[in-house]
Amino acid sequence: MLILAAWLGFRKVPTTTFDLTRHSVPLDQLVDGGPGKDGIPAILTPTFISATGATFLRDEDRVLGLTAGTEAKAYPVKILNWHEIVNDTIGGKAIVVTYCPLCGIGMAFEVEVQGRRHTFGVSGLLYQSDLLMYDHQTESLWSQIGMQAITGPLTGEKLTPMFLKHTIWREWRAAHPSTIVLSTRTGSFRNYDRDPYAGYGESSELFFDTTHFDSRYHPKEWVVGLEIDGVTKAYPFVELKKVPSPLVDRVNGRRVTVRVNAESRSASVVDENGRPIPSVTAFWFAWYAFHPDTQVFTPP
Repeated sequence: MLILAAWLGFRKVPTTTFDLTRHSVPLDQLVDGGPGKDGIPAILTPTFISATGATFLRDEDRVLGLTAGTEAKAYPVKILNWHEIVNDTIGGKAIVVTYCPLCGIGMAFEVEVQGRRHTFGVSGLLYQSDLLMYDHQTESLWSQIGMQAITGPLTGEKLTPMFLKHTIWREWRAAHPSTIVLSTRTGSFRNYDRDPYAGYGESSELFFDTTHFDSRYHPKEWVVGLEIDGVTKAYPFVELKKVPSPLVDRVNGRRVTVRVNAESRSASVVDENGRPIPSVTAFWFAWYAFHPDTQVFTPP
C-alpha cells in the first residue's frame, strides 16, 4: 500500500536504484510513493477461479474486465488495490493489467516491445500521482496513463492499450457468465476485504501534487477519457447523466458512441463501425494532469 502521506510542498529527484540518465520527463516530477521498489508486489503467476467460485466478491464490487474471443477474465479491484499489476495472458497473447488506486485508473496493455515480451513490477515511484511501472527486462520506468517508457533504455517506446471494462461484478458476470476471476491466492498475505484507500475516492484531497489542475469538477469526479489522433476528450459522468445513453459525438472529426450504465458507473466507447475504442475511466484530476488541453463534453 502506498504511504498515505501529504505532499511536502517541494520537489526533488527521489532516491532510487533505477537508472534515470535517459529520461523524457523532468526528473523532479518523479515522486517517491513510499513503499519502494516491489514494496507493492505485482502478481507474476496469477491463478483464476470460476464465477461461481468467486464467493469473496459482492455484486457491487468493482472489477476490470477483459475479453478475447470467447475468453473473459475479471480482475477484482479489491485485489488490485494491493498489487496494482497483474502479468497475464489472454487469447494466447501476453498482457499486463494495471490499476492505480490514486487515480482510479485501470488499463491493460500488450507487452511485446521491440519484438520481446516484457513483464512488469511496481516501481514505488509516481509521475503526476500515477503509477510508474518498471519492466523486469531493462528496468525502464513506464507511465501508466502516458502508456510509454519515460526513463531507461526503452525511453519513448509505447505500449499498445487493450479494450478494458471498468464496471461492477454483477454487470460483468451477467454479460459474461463463463468469465473466470483472478483468485485471492496471490502468494501474498493481504486482507482483500479491507480497502486501504477507503474514503479516498470521495475526498477532494490529493496525496500527491500534479503539475496541472482544473477545478471545474470535483478532483475525483469520474470521467471517460479517450484520444483520437492526438486529440483528447473527457466525458464526466456528472455530464453524461444529463443526456440519454448512448451518446453520439465527434472527436477530431470522427464519430464516436459513448454507452453509459449509470447504475454501475461504467462506460464504453465504439467507433462508427461499432468497434471498441480503448478509453480510460479515471478521476478527473488524473485525466487533466496528463491532458491539460483536453476537450470536455457538456450537454448542449
